[in-house]
Amino acid sequence: MRESEIEKKLVSHIKKLGGIAYKFSSPNRKSVPDRLCVMPNGRTFFVELKAEGKTPTPLQLYEHELLRTLGHTVLVIDNIGDVYAIA
Repeated sequence: MRESEIEKKLVSHIKKLGGIAYKFSSPNRKSVPDRLCVMPNGRTFFVELKAEGKTPTPLQLYEHELLRTLGHTVLVIDNIGDVYAIA
C-alpha cells in the first residue's frame, strides 16, 4: 500500500478518535516525522509514514531518536493495522 493511502487512513482515524493529525514539516529540518497527532487529554505523538515494507532513512532515524530523547513518542507506520492500533 502506498504511503499516501496509509496517511489518509491515519488522518481519518485520528479524527474519529477526537484528535487532529497536523501535517508537520520544517524548512530547516527535512527529516522530521510526517504528522504531529494531538489527541484528547493532552496526548501528543509524532508519526512517520512509510509505504508498506519501507523503512525510515538514517537521517529520519536520527531525528526520531532526538525526539525520543526529549521525551516524545514517535511511531513509524507502514500498514493499516498499525493505524488502527492507535487508541
